[in-house]
Amino acid sequence: MNIFVLNTGRCGSSTFIKACQHISNYSAGHETRSRLIGDQRLAYPQSHIEADNRLSWFLWRLDQSYGDNALYVHLTRDKSATTESFVRRAHFGIMQAYTEGVLMGGAGGQTAEALAADYIDTIEANIRLFLQDKSNTMHFRLEQAKVDFPLFWERIAAEGDLQQAMSEWDYKYNASAERR
Repeated sequence: MNIFVLNTGRCGSSTFIKACQHISNYSAGHETRSRLIGDQRLAYPQSHIEADNRLSWFLWRLDQSYGDNALYVHLTRDKSATTESFVRRAHFGIMQAYTEGVLMGGAGGQTAEALAADYIDTIEANIRLFLQDKSNTMHFRLEQAKVDFPLFWERIAAEGDLQQAMSEWDYKYNASAERR
């Protein structure tokens, strides 16, 4: 079974995968196929856990490739904290692509906070719509990681070092620098 960690980004997906790398019966990666196109984009190995916020733009294709034969984890974080993290990255990465590409530069007077909040709302709506007909889903809240991760571990019958996996939640991987 494959596992997809669907998320907006800036919500702990790097840490989630660091914890999953202590699982011996699954491979785990973060944005491992994000530069690929066509059939290769979603050609994940069997028994693989993937976290990639860009999957929210490929949900139809993900459904066509995996349908209801995967576990879909919806990873979320407090919206204000996620927004603040995206504001610190407003001029590069996915926020730059959203603002300059999807919104064609946006409109005058739109703040970085408003653009980040709109991006988050859009991605969350896409994920919720995708998950509405899936029978194998799990909601995972970053703020409850130390409660939710053991449940995830049990749900997928993970083998490996749970104690080491849990210790990963004590670190912030890929954290944004503080705003000045």
